[in-house]
Amino acid sequence: MTGNSDGAQTYDAIVIGAGHNGLTAAAYLGKAGLKVLVVERRDIIGGACVTEEVIPGHRVSFTSYFASMLMPTVIRDLDLARQGLRMVSSDPLLTVSVGGGRIIRWWADGARTAEEIRQYSEKDAVAFLRIDRELKALAAYLQPFFLEPPPNLAARGLDRIREGARLFKRFRKMKGREIAQLITFLTGSLGEYLDRHFESAEVKRMFLANNVYGKHGGPYEPGSAVGLLFHLLSGGDDAVQGFAGHVIGGMGSITQAIAATAREHGVEIRTNAPVASITIEGGRATGVVLVDGIRIDAGTILSNADPKRTFLGLIDPAALPEDFRQDIAAIKMAGPSAKLNLALKGEPTVIGRAADADARERSLLSIAPTLEGAQRCADIARMGEIPDELWIDCVIPSLVDDTLCPPGKHMMTCFIQYVPFDLREGTWDEKREDFADSIVRQIARHMPDLPDLIEGRVVLTPLDLERTYGLTEGNIFHGDLNLGQLFSMRPTPGWSQYRTPVKGLYLCGAGAHPGGGVTGAPGHNAASQVLRDRKKGKA
Repeated sequence: MTGNSDGAQTYDAIVIGAGHNGLTAAAYLGKAGLKVLVVERRDIIGGACVTEEVIPGHRVSFTSYFASMLMPTVIRDLDLARQGLRMVSSDPLLTVSVGGGRIIRWWADGARTAEEIRQYSEKDAVAFLRIDRELKALAAYLQPFFLEPPPNLAARGLDRIREGARLFKRFRKMKGREIAQLITFLTGSLGEYLDRHFESAEVKRMFLANNVYGKHGGPYEPGSAVGLLFHLLSGGDDAVQGFAGHVIGGMGSITQAIAATAREHGVEIRTNAPVASITIEGGRATGVVLVDGIRIDAGTILSNADPKRTFLGLIDPAALPEDFRQDIAAIKMAGPSAKLNLALKGEPTVIGRAADADARERSLLSIAPTLEGAQRCADIARMGEIPDELWIDCVIPSLVDDTLCPPGKHMMTCFIQYVPFDLREGTWDEKREDFADSIVRQIARHMPDLPDLIEGRVVLTPLDLERTYGLTEGNIFHGDLNLGQLFSMRPTPGWSQYRTPVKGLYLCGAGAHPGGGVTGAPGHNAASQVLRDRKKGKA
C-alpha cells in the first residue's frame, strides 16, 4: 500500500467483497505480484460461503452448504489442500424420499444406481446407464468454458474470427446427435426430457433432485434441463465428474483456505469495510469510497457484488450508458430460495432408511416433489405466495464432520426452493417463524422425531439473504440461470468477458460467466482477464 498527495491509500487492485470468487480473484492477482486489497462489508469473510453458529459451539454452513463444483484448477493453483481444505466425497450423491416411506439413492457407481432403479422400472434402469453416459459426455464439452471467457458477441474483425476459431476448437469433436442434445438441454425443459426417457415417477423425482437449486421456474419451463449438466461438471481435488461432498469445518473452510493463500501473496483483507461508491474519473474507475468516508485508490477495481448492486448501487448513473443500466435493471433476480439451519440434540430417524446405512448416506435426504408438484410450487411462488409443499434438501454434515458441534449433538442445514422474494400479503419479517415452523412440519413427515430434537434454529428468508449476505433480491446466483442470462449473455450481451463499460472496472462474481455455485471460476477468469489486459496495456 502507498499513499497519494491527498492522503488516499493506493493499491494496484481493489476487490469489493470477500466471497469465494472475490478472494479467488485476489489470490490470483496477488500471486501475479499485484498489491491487492479486499474490502468486505461484513465482520467475517466468505460471503455466502461461510460457516456460522446456530447456537454457541454449534456451527454449520449457513448459506451454500455442499461442495460439488469447486474447480480442480482453482484447488491446485491456490494450493488449498496445503491450507487445510479437506472434502469428504459423498456416496450416495443423493438420497431422495419418493413417498410412502421409500427412498431412492443416486450412487457414484452408475451400475449400482441402475440396480436401485430396477425396483421401480427395468426399462428405466437400462435408460439410466445410457443417459448417464450421454450427460457426462455433454458436460465434458462444456467444462472448458467454465475456466475461460464466453464467446464475445461484440467482437469484430480479427477478434471475431478468433472467437469463432475458439468455438470450433471446443466443439469440433461433437457429433450431430450430441449437438442436438446440447441444444435440447439449453433450451428445453427438464420435465419433457424426463418424460421422454423415463416412465417411473420415482426416477423422475431423483433427477429433479439433482437439478440446479436456486433456479427460477418449474421443471416444465424452457431451459430447466441445463442443471443436470452443471451438476456433472468435474469438481473436487481429483476432478471427478459429478463430484459432491462435505467440506470439513463447513463451507467456510473453502473461503478461509483461499484467503490464507491470498494473504501469503501479500493480499490485504479488511472486514467491516462496506463500500459506498466506486470513484470514476474520466470514464475510468480509480478507487472506492467506504461508508465511513475513507477513500482508497487503485488502478483496477473488481466487484464481487452482483451486477445490480454494482452498477445500480455503487456507480453514479451518469458514468454508465443508459441502455447498459436498463439491461442491468432487467436481469431477473427475485431469488426463490431460503435456508433453515438447526442445532439438534441427536440424530433424527428417517422413515424408510436402510438399517445398515452408513454415515455418508444418513447425512443426506432430499424431499423433492413430483415434476407436476414442483411446477405447481413454482407457479404458486410466482404469484407471491408460499407453497404448502416445498422442495427441501436436508444435510446433516455432523455425521461425517465431528468438528461442527459437541459429541452426541448434530447439525442440520436445509435448503428450501420455490418461495417468493416479494410476498403478496404481509412481510418476511412477519412470516419468518411461521415459515420455519412449516418447514419443520414438512420434514417431520419423513423424520418424525425431528421437532423434539431441535435445540436452536436460524431461518434465512430471501429477504435475509439480501440484507445479511448482500444478495440482491435474495438471488444466490447473482441472477437467474436461464439461457438469456448465461454464457455470452451474462451479465449482458457485449459485456460478458468480465470487463464493463467503465475502464478499469471488472466483475468477478457469480453475476459474470459461468454463474453461481461455489466454483471459483468467475474469480479465476476475471483475474486472468485483468492480467491479460494489464499485459496489453488495456487494464
